[in-house]
Amino acid sequence: MQIRRKLKGIAQLIRLDLSLAAAICVVAGEILALSGIPSLKQSLAGFSCGFFISASALVLNDFFDVESDRVNAPNRPLPSGIVSKQEIIYLTALTTLLGLYSALVLGISVFSIGIVFWIIGVLYNWKLKRTGLLGNIMVASSVAITFIIGGFAVGNPWNITVWSFGLMAFLVDLGEEISADAMDLEGDKLQNSKSIAIVWGKKFALKISSVLFGLVILVSFFPLIFGKMGSVYLLAMIIIDSNIIYFVYKLLKSKNDAEGRKNIIGIYRGIMVGIIVLILGLIL
Repeated sequence: MQIRRKLKGIAQLIRLDLSLAAAICVVAGEILALSGIPSLKQSLAGFSCGFFISASALVLNDFFDVESDRVNAPNRPLPSGIVSKQEIIYLTALTTLLGLYSALVLGISVFSIGIVFWIIGVLYNWKLKRTGLLGNIMVASSVAITFIIGGFAVGNPWNITVWSFGLMAFLVDLGEEISADAMDLEGDKLQNSKSIAIVWGKKFALKISSVLFGLVILVSFFPLIFGKMGSVYLLAMIIIDSNIIYFVYKLLKSKNDAEGRKNIIGIYRGIMVGIIVLILGLIL
């Protein structure tokens, strides 16, 4: 029972859904760069690289957030005593080593990118989380780089479709970060955050995030105009773009924070469905 509780705590620390999403995006970047299926080595190393480097940053987040979690999230693994600070340090070291080793398997370029974004993750968790827009940009860049890593991993780093997806991922996540800050306005005030919502107001923050989501729709046409993507890509973008339009409209009309968060999740889910449709179309 104790081991099961410990494993559950570890799963909470690495946030399986987010780490898996990062891993899938790296492999998706490989597939987009090749317009086909990468080798088994590239697929496994890419998946492992994305998963473990992401996991290391997420685990470290709990280490630095322990004091606020004692108040705001006492059931998290560290404040609840399921894991200790020492165990978090060990887990951070393990996930870092596994992630960077996997990156090295994919080449020195991927390894270098992995180190840079691991450092960004440390700096964000340690000092820069409450800096508002700067922190938002750091997180969005870390999401965007997953697709770019996929292109580097298979030797096609400047593929227009890969970079378009990287830019779309950046804009989507930046929009999500800003809108999520607007939903968490009261809690962020207590933590001396300098979010756009606190500095300029909630409505302004939601308008900025809506503009960013709108830019995603614009960028989604780049591979059709400058690349060689066909009908499968068009279908995927119709799913993604129509989903963004629908949920951004609902986000702006949200009557409360809970409804706003639900609409933000809706944007993410629709995008993931579109990506899955595209990837299946490319490999089948």
